[in-house]
Parts: sequence; C-alpha cells; structure tokens
Amino acid sequence: MNPLDSDVIWSTLFRRVHDYGRSGVFVSAISAIDIALWDIKGKYLNLPIYQLLGGKVREKVPVYASSMARNLTPIEEANRALSFAEEGYSGYKLHSAVPGKIDDPSDQTIDTVTEVRKAVGDDIDILVDVNGAYSAHHAIEIGKQLEELGVFHFEEPRPHYDLPGLAKVADALSIPIASGEMIYSLYEYKELMVRGKVDIVQPDIVKTPGFTTLIKIANLADSLGIPITCHNTQPTISTVAHAHF
Repeated sequence: MNPLDSDVIWSTLFRRVHDYGRSGVFVSAISAIDIALWDIKGKYLNLPIYQLLGGKVREKVPVYASSMARNLTPIEEANRALSFAEEGYSGYKLHSAVPGKIDDPSDQTIDTVTEVRKAVGDDIDILVDVNGAYSAHHAIEIGKQLEELGVFHFEEPRPHYDLPGLAKVADALSIPIASGEMIYSLYEYKELMVRGKVDIVQPDIVKTPGFTTLIKIANLADSLGIPITCHNTQPTISTVAHAHF
C-alpha cells in the first residue's frame, strides 16, 4: 500500500485485529507501523513530523523525573528526588502503594511524599502514581492528604477500568486525577474522560496506537478542556515521537 495513505492503512490494520481485541501487543504493533508511516511521509516530503501535525508550538518541552523504584524508604526516595531536582528537573513522580493489592497496610505514600516535599521544597512538582492500588474510599482519604502536601497530580487511584470509582474519587478531591497509560482506543479515552471524569489523560503513542490515534485523542481532550501528559517510558522512538507530537 502507499505509505502516504496512513489513515487508510491504520483503518485496515485496526479492522484486522478485531477478533483478537483492540488492545495489547496487536495494537502496539499497529502503533509501530503507524509511527514508521509518518516517518516515511516526513522523509518523502522533507518535513519533520511536527510540521505534518500542524507546526511547532514550543521550543522546549517540560519533563519530570520518574522513579520506578518501589523498594525505597521515604528518606531514600527523598534523597533521590533531591538529586533529580539538582540536575534541573522541575518535577518528580514517585510510584508508591503496592501494585496488585488494594489498601495494603505496608503502603508508605504519605510518609514518602512528606519526606520528598521536605527535601525538594515547594518549587518542585510532586506527582504520585499508585497504579490503581486503592479502594475508592481510601483513595479519597489519601488524596485529601496529598492535597495538603501540594501534590501536582494523583495518578490511577483506581484502575483505569473502574470508571465509577475514578469518578467518585475525582468528584471528592480538588487534586487533579490522571489516568490513561493502560488503555488503547479512542473509545476508551472518551469513556475515561466523560464517565471516569479524570482531569489529565496520559496516552502513550506506542499503545494508542500511533500518531493517527494520538491526534484524535488530543482533539477529543481539547474539546472537553482536558490536558494531556504523554506517558513515556521508552528512551528512543517513543520519546522522539512524543516530542514531535
């Protein structure tokens, strides 16, 4: 097929995976192809992808440091956050709670955020990601304490598929609720924003799939007045693609 017909190719591939479910590795494979097609278009037209998407809107992109470690004490996490702040990062995301468990008593989220805030001061954004490890009522309890600690966003207090639970938490708190790294289709993002009432969506271009879907998600989010933070955990193609987006 003509690589310039990226929308047509995307639709063809998306129909092909219908019987396997439009998520997971099948859709990530479509993402790889879609990103490659946009790269081919850029090379053919001798234009960077950001111009194909409508033009450069900023000279710099703000990023935050992200701690994937879950075995640090509150003091160790605070020291790590401080080291990133000293490198020039203006935000730090910690992954607390215990994934796969709900309201585990060993959770040290509040103690950790308290120590991180002491270490980095008030000028550094702190983001908290618990990967859906709280019940709705406990998420509200924790969220109110995170508000007092000046946390920038509270990520996945409930799993992405518990839309009523996310909405309940979002309604009860003023802190922004973020979610979206674990979903793939435009329809899922619509449900997350409308029924889940999240304040920030986090699409990942290697899952969504590709520029073709990310554009649609961005337009939907824009129409609802909801900002996007790209979810990015891969240091090469994913990072470059998100930078262009």
